[in-house]
Amino acid sequence: MREVDVVIVGAGPAGAATAINLAPFQRVVLVERRAEVVPRVGESLVPAARRLFADMGLLDRFLAEQHEPWYCNRSVWGREEPEEKDFLRDPDGPGWHLDRRRFESWLRAIAIERGVELLTPATLDHLEARDKKWSVRLKTDDAPVELTARFIIDAGGQSAPAARKLGLRSTVHQSLVCCWMYGRDQAIGGRGLTYVEAVRDGWFYTAPVPEERRVLAFHTDADLPLARAISKPDGLLEWLEAARGLASLLAEVGFVPDGESKVTSVRSALLDPPAGEGWLATGDAAISFDPLASQGLFNALFTGLAAAEAADSYLRGDGRSLMQYQQTIRSIFDAYRIRLEAVYAAEKRWPEAPFWRRRN
Repeated sequence: MREVDVVIVGAGPAGAATAINLAPFQRVVLVERRAEVVPRVGESLVPAARRLFADMGLLDRFLAEQHEPWYCNRSVWGREEPEEKDFLRDPDGPGWHLDRRRFESWLRAIAIERGVELLTPATLDHLEARDKKWSVRLKTDDAPVELTARFIIDAGGQSAPAARKLGLRSTVHQSLVCCWMYGRDQAIGGRGLTYVEAVRDGWFYTAPVPEERRVLAFHTDADLPLARAISKPDGLLEWLEAARGLASLLAEVGFVPDGESKVTSVRSALLDPPAGEGWLATGDAAISFDPLASQGLFNALFTGLAAAEAADSYLRGDGRSLMQYQQTIRSIFDAYRIRLEAVYAAEKRWPEAPFWRRRN
């Protein structure tokens, strides 16, 4: 049974960011159930991420990846006329629309470069505390792998596999279903622009990504009839007429889907507590956001950096670090909920519609 300092379950942005920042100080094993990064929705990275990359010593290397710049938000929300807000006055400059798969692969490569051991494909099979250490058993395609670790970090996304082994569950404050697809723009236009449009049963979203491609998504409640209709193979495109401004934008850029749409659940949720003796959760395993906030990727990087600092301090004998980490996570979630409720409350055009009535 091999001994390491930290086992991180999940090699998405949060897990990889944690590993990158812990690697210079601790022996880190990063566990990921998928050998290859899969396409997923969630590509917007806000300008403040520039500071996080600088803290990690990765800003120049990230900028060299040349992801799509994000200059402006256009929304049809609470009124018929579109409204625009740009990043011209933001001290951090523009944000980015990422090639998500390439971004995650890049983070994993940086972690390995800094000395992290990546085990993939592998899943957490057993987790048990023994004599102030953790006994960890992983399932792999070959023989099981057994480790002892001084610290466990759950970066396994909303499923929070390590936290579940400890008997913990997240409290879900709001749940949505997201129907999404990628495609390609055939004409120039709409680059650098995030577009959001509210409709009677939810809201649409689109943004460009590198290589002249684009993501299109719709969000609603899973129990509403439209959720079932729009989750059909061509349902997302068939319902575009509900969002006239969006339909006009997609026609302007000549959007052509790459394939059928996919459906995933998204939610606002908090794991409470997000940390305990010898362990913590980070990224979506600790705190997850409504996509309307555009905070998912930034949260993954920020909490990954905070998780690395808390874990390293704990392993060096600072017993207060995990409590401080808990307070940080809870304060982020409290501020986020207040802001999100205000944004949804601004849309009053369909007060009798179930989707908006629940949020007002």
